[in-house]
Amino acid sequence: MANTYSARGLQPIAKLGQGTNSTGVTGYTPYEIANGNTTAIYHGSPVIPLSTGYISLVGAAAGGSVSLVGAFVGCEYVSSTTSKTVWSNYWPGSGADSNFPVKAFVADDPNQLFIIGTDASWTSKATARAAVFANANFSSGTSGSTNTGVSSAALAISTIATTAALHLRIMGWVEDDSDADFSAAGIKAIVRLNNSFNSPEGSIAAGTPSTTGV
Repeated sequence: MANTYSARGLQPIAKLGQGTNSTGVTGYTPYEIANGNTTAIYHGSPVIPLSTGYISLVGAAAGGSVSLVGAFVGCEYVSSTTSKTVWSNYWPGSGADSNFPVKAFVADDPNQLFIIGTDASWTSKATARAAVFANANFSSGTSGSTNTGVSSAALAISTIATTAALHLRIMGWVEDDSDADFSAAGIKAIVRLNNSFNSPEGSIAAGTPSTTGV
């Protein structure tokens, strides 16, 4: 039976260790999107830091290679048409009054665990078990729906390898009777970010995002 779970990007689920699970979203807003950034950033999209002090969607421009800050979960800005504050679960790429900042909310804890759907068959549960602690990249990491505002990023099964530079570390999967067909896409993989930008051990500087692995 096919799985019911569809690609929704990175969805915070828990944290490593025994820390309180706040889903990793900061209670303040240190992150901003440049007001002139016309690239849509969807709920659950992986985002990166720029050398300009802003964040952007991974793969939004060529050149450089940086770690991920985390998963985008929404933004707040002043509407250019109504002059009222708008909360949106995604950044549409326009509509903000240029006199005010576009505040971004990001699940940025280096210990955050996420659910992400698989883009293809994992063949079997045994094959999935053998992939735990391996790494992988995103499939469709930069796309999403303008209707729901939700990312369509998924875990690219074909990229699973031991390569440390891959964006995701596979930690397991969610046991769910409605999504238990390992011969089909849509298994709810549990992952964490490899080389998180906010990790104390992180050593990759902010810059423009890479087009590789998204």
